[in-house]
Amino acid sequence: MVYLGADHGGFELKEKIKKYLDRKNVSYEDLGTYSRDSVDYPDYAFAVGEKVVDGDPEKNKGVMVCTTGLGACVAVNKIKGIRGAMGYSEEAIKKARLDVDVNVLCLGGGTNNHEEAVRILEAFLETPFSEEERHARRVNKIKQKERQ
Repeated sequence: MVYLGADHGGFELKEKIKKYLDRKNVSYEDLGTYSRDSVDYPDYAFAVGEKVVDGDPEKNKGVMVCTTGLGACVAVNKIKGIRGAMGYSEEAIKKARLDVDVNVLCLGGGTNNHEEAVRILEAFLETPFSEEERHARRVNKIKQKERQ
């Protein structure tokens, strides 16, 4: 399951992402916002992060969109079990999935155009965690720190 969230600055891009996911038959849940009215991105980032970790965090993923993606990324990473990354390029998000097993993609409604966002989203959804020993060891250190 993919959980989607956005503030008013990411609303339009989130709506375009939903159309893409519909075409690809990818299951998702839209957690809001549902308009361009001003809202606070942490509320939606927290909702996305909590949904990702409440179900099956190995299978669930989240996509959070605010104007730049930066605030959403900071906020979503406050949720235990979330490893959110900025989707500033397709190559970077592939590495983030392969090496860090990121589970939330953060995009900017004002910084990522639709075509670029779709390419980044595809890389996020299609790239598996490598599970190489060195990467698994590093991700486990992050998980261990969260448990402290």
